[in-house]
Amino acid sequence: MNALIFSIFNGTLYGLLLFMLSSGLTLIFSMMGVLNLAHSSLFMLGAYFAYTISKYVGFWPALIFAPLGVGVIGVLIERYGLRAVHKFGHVAELLFTFGLFYVFEDIVQMVWGKAPVRYKIPDSLDFILFTWLGLGYSAYRVFTVLVSLGIMVALYWLIARTRVGLIIQGALTHPNMVAALGHNVPWVFMMTFGFGSALAAVAGVLGGNVLGTEPAMAAQLGPIIFVVIVLGGLGSLGGAVIASLAIGILTNMAISYDISFKTFFVALGVSPDTVGIGQDLINMTSGSIAPILPYLLLVLMLIFRPRGLFGTRDA
Repeated sequence: MNALIFSIFNGTLYGLLLFMLSSGLTLIFSMMGVLNLAHSSLFMLGAYFAYTISKYVGFWPALIFAPLGVGVIGVLIERYGLRAVHKFGHVAELLFTFGLFYVFEDIVQMVWGKAPVRYKIPDSLDFILFTWLGLGYSAYRVFTVLVSLGIMVALYWLIARTRVGLIIQGALTHPNMVAALGHNVPWVFMMTFGFGSALAAVAGVLGGNVLGTEPAMAAQLGPIIFVVIVLGGLGSLGGAVIASLAIGILTNMAISYDISFKTFFVALGVSPDTVGIGQDLINMTSGSIAPILPYLLLVLMLIFRPRGLFGTRDA
């Protein structure tokens, strides 16, 4: 029971972090139709900006100014990059953001080096907040959960309940009509992209000191973001929430219980002596295959429901 509770809590934490990271990409795609392959690089920049700012003025200013800085970078990317290649179609946008991914990775290595940096949890939150069933829960992790939940509620309220959300949605589906009503559609797209970039940076600020801040972090988390938005459904924030939590809890439970498949193979008559069967396959456990479980779900989802759980688009 303790392992179950702890794996669910850790899985929820990881899932909410994935949601913070994927929510910006989901917002950008659902409002602009742009699938940004450099989104995880903005997450990485958020972590590095927070590391640098926190060294001089502390974690709390970094939580504010790092997302603002990355948001400005997102605005510049849309204004002087994506807007220029948008007329050439989605393939050009994908190639442009794909190139940005490697540009940002090289810039990070030139500025901060190739080794991981010591981005630490703030001292004000580096303690055990409470203990339940013999398991300690840190204040920083609880704080991360609360911030993630706050972002989730705020995004839903912004998109579904405010005039700004209606304008953003209308600018994608009926841009000419929105422009005729007096709204600056290019400005709406630019600010939406900047806001989505800032959301990725918030995830970097909160997750960089837990997951590790290094140049490879964008490449490590980049693929899992697309798994989240495909499982949840392209353009669906609610789907992104459910997919993020499912991936986080499933992978953590697989690691916590570490179920062996040896009995299953033996029941099928497979043993280490079987020709062509390796020892590693026989001794395989759920923990060893946990990293590939999200991608297995991705393959199954694309086969049986390409739109995702709550998707509104086929491509």
